[in-house]
Amino acid sequence: MAHALRARGAQVAEIRHSGLARARETAEILARALAPRRGVHAATGLTPDDDPDILRAELELATEPLMVVGHLPHLARLVAALVGAALTEPIHFPPGTAMALRRGPGGWALEVVVPPPAGAPS
Repeated sequence: MAHALRARGAQVAEIRHSGLARARETAEILARALAPRRGVHAATGLTPDDDPDILRAELELATEPLMVVGHLPHLARLVAALVGAALTEPIHFPPGTAMALRRGPGGWALEVVVPPPAGAPS
């Protein structure tokens, strides 16, 4: 996934993760490929059962591209909360999926979905 994101030109200023082992390890792997200038940090509001509005509020204030490494079902609820009005059905994606969202004048839009590589652990 890290190589696929780099090949697509992904650029992030910072990577935030839940602090749980699998998310931290994934964030560190992604950081080696993407070299975020502000580094990798554990953040609150990213565990599986957290309220997505916690992170949503932080993302609304962000001025630089951020990457969030977390867990399902939280990330699915977060994406739904951000792009809500544009959804016609619930968000479902397998573990290991990367998504890029962009905030524009009309709100958030889902820009890119990169599925996990074939044979990736779930």
